[in-house]
Amino acid sequence: MTSSCCNRRFFLKMSLFTTFSLVAGDTAWARHVTGDEELPGKLRLLNTHTGERLNVMYRSKGGSYDKEALDSLNWLLRCHHNNEVHPIDIQIIEFLNKIHHNLNGEHEIHVISGYRSSQYNDLLRKKNGGVAKRSLHLQGRALDIHIPDVRLSTLRKTALNLKMGGVGYYPKSSFIHIDSGSFRTW
Repeated sequence: MTSSCCNRRFFLKMSLFTTFSLVAGDTAWARHVTGDEELPGKLRLLNTHTGERLNVMYRSKGGSYDKEALDSLNWLLRCHHNNEVHPIDIQIIEFLNKIHHNLNGEHEIHVISGYRSSQYNDLLRKKNGGVAKRSLHLQGRALDIHIPDVRLSTLRKTALNLKMGGVGYYPKSSFIHIDSGSFRTW
């Protein structure tokens, strides 16, 4: 697939979601993304690079999103290399929330990587070699996470069972990758 085809598909998908959200309202959007608008949108996060913590209710049980809370998530999940902030895709936030909820919602989630600037992604590619050139981190659509009190294999299995997006397993580095792309695993 060419880059323009992928960009067009992404643009159309996001346009459809935005239109759906405006026409149907927050509750319908939450139901569409999560399958359950009664699931509260609540997360406890630690950015492992900055040491910042956030305990946030970004969506009510009824499905209304809190813009200030989403802005706080965008800040916490910014590129720690240069503090560049980018909107984080609501689908990846909801994927993370469902994982958290399925693990009883009691744990603090450690975020190793959220949004990555192109500069930082290129640096990681040169340094590690295993970083994708067109990583979904560049679009705010991917997170690398671990939960200290949860076995990594359990975290991976929970994410896989949801089939909400991509799931990568990195046991040597003690994290999983989740993204809002199509369901796939590695």
